[in-house]
Amino acid sequence: MSSAQLADPGPGLRSSLWDRLERGIERAAGGLIARQQADGHFVFELEADATIPAEYILLRHFLGESDAALEQRIIPYLRRIQGRRGGWPLFHDGEFNISASVKAYFALKMAGDAPDAPHMKRARQAILDYGGAARCNVFTRIQLALYGELPWRAVPVMPVEIMLLPRWFPFHLDKVSYWSRTVLVPLLVLMALRPRARNPRRIGISELFVTPPDQVANFYDMERHSIWARLFRGLDRVLHIVEPWFPRPAHRRATERAIAFVVERLNGEDGLGAIYPAMANTVMMFDALGYPLDHPHVVTARRAVEKLLILKDDESYCQPCVSPVWDSGLAAHALMEVGGTAATAAARQASDWLRDRQVLNVVGDWAAARPGVRPGGWAFQYANPHYPDLDDTALVVMALDRVDHERYREAIERGVEWVVGLQSRNGGWGSFDADNTHSYLNQIPFADHGALLDPPTADVSARCLGVLAQLGYRADHPAVKTGIDFLLREQEADGSWYGRWGVNYVYGTWSVLAALNAVGADMETPAVQRAVAWLLDRQREDGGWGEDAASYAPGQPYGAYDRSTASQTAWAVLGLMAAGQVNHDAVERGVASLICTQKADGDWDEPSYTGTGFPRVFYLRYHGYRFVFPLWALARYRNLKQGNAAAVLYGI
Repeated sequence: MSSAQLADPGPGLRSSLWDRLERGIERAAGGLIARQQADGHFVFELEADATIPAEYILLRHFLGESDAALEQRIIPYLRRIQGRRGGWPLFHDGEFNISASVKAYFALKMAGDAPDAPHMKRARQAILDYGGAARCNVFTRIQLALYGELPWRAVPVMPVEIMLLPRWFPFHLDKVSYWSRTVLVPLLVLMALRPRARNPRRIGISELFVTPPDQVANFYDMERHSIWARLFRGLDRVLHIVEPWFPRPAHRRATERAIAFVVERLNGEDGLGAIYPAMANTVMMFDALGYPLDHPHVVTARRAVEKLLILKDDESYCQPCVSPVWDSGLAAHALMEVGGTAATAAARQASDWLRDRQVLNVVGDWAAARPGVRPGGWAFQYANPHYPDLDDTALVVMALDRVDHERYREAIERGVEWVVGLQSRNGGWGSFDADNTHSYLNQIPFADHGALLDPPTADVSARCLGVLAQLGYRADHPAVKTGIDFLLREQEADGSWYGRWGVNYVYGTWSVLAALNAVGADMETPAVQRAVAWLLDRQREDGGWGEDAASYAPGQPYGAYDRSTASQTAWAVLGLMAAGQVNHDAVERGVASLICTQKADGDWDEPSYTGTGFPRVFYLRYHGYRFVFPLWALARYRNLKQGNAAAVLYGI
């Protein structure tokens, strides 16, 4: 079916759409159910950019434990995702990124690729044209310093004595995000010890520097001009001078406290923070401290890293983390939307598995800001009890409520209690902590990625508002009222909402429209109508929607991409239906687009990255999104049309 037919459907397409819709739902539901694990949960691959598999290779060589056979399976992956400009992007078809490119080049050279190979020459030239490896971000410069490729003065000072600072101090671990905490603490020990990578083959990358590193006078990010940035740059210069003179007893106490922090949160074979950078730093920390290979902490930490590998016959890569709770929650919602015996049974199996993953007995780091709240959330991964998150918790509670409220009543009540307890003072919700809003900390030299914090965002707040509304909290409840006010304040001038954890404004706008529908907001209000108009204006000629991750960069258009994607089309259709537009021609065209792009096995192709780790820094390709969201949108469209209904009954 041509794009022209989709752009102007006409009577022929309208009459055939319904017949194809049911078949498409059946194929997609069958494909999703076939991927359910034996114990009921769902887990799909979670892919990032070149940095994680590159860092994995560098980690092995840091330890002096290269695995040639495994590296020969990772090399094809890194070669395949090399960008059109010679370097590596942060997402599919994205622009060149200096840090990802330097790490990928270094890893390929470390694994045996010759520097004069065509793909290596292209990469090297792209890196040099950009200004060379000295322009990498802080985390990459730390990696290079561990290999002796950069002097330690290229790295901002983060003394391990940070562990001893009182909570009232301007910088404290409680003031930064969970991911910053878990990555930083073992890194503090590494930066204090400054070990040198074993690097058995003595591989270096001096050819990637325009100016020899020892001749570079300034490694600071001088594009930051705020008073805070200038103040912190000055403080960092002072710390470089005085750090060697810090009292040794305090240094030892701080190191011991950092080690104790890591050990308490080691999290078995799911790893510190259940994210690769924290896990890898933990492995290197234990190694630098001289822990023997058979030490239980070392064995556990190493196993956590290895479990992130995706091993295939033709190529392999390392995931940044795993997403079974998120995947299972989304799948349960989609299957409940499908309905019928098989789908409902699969959703119940997933819900039983999810119920058993609720964190009930661990008071995590979130309690620093909310000490009186009982645990009751869900984490993103198989296990991460110190770090449950609001997005997963809201998603799971809504799914449990849909599947069988009475069966899961206790889990639902504890989950909602935790959600309400973690609301921030401004009415919104962050992902892992309440009131994690110390914005000045993003100006420290170490935080050149701009993602040190976990402030409330529209998408997570929408999910939390949705669960409250689905469970009967009325608009006059204080948490609901302040949540609505927060969302309305966060709306962009053009009518869209920013998507912190999904790409980008299409994701945020769908999320908020779903929440406003759930709380019974008037869909004729200017805020909703501006959002509807924004989505309608972004529909592409083929009937779908697409948005490039470049939309996170300043000055880039919102909701624009040169192609449609299945998950973003589904978000837009779900958002419009939540806004009462189920009978709008644009919704039918979006549904037709999904039907026409569905593959014979019920799947959709989606190489694009539609998930977000950290805006402008780190993006995610959720391999499950193409299985879940198009099915969800198609089934909801069918249900609303069959029931002649304009309003969605659920919070998402």
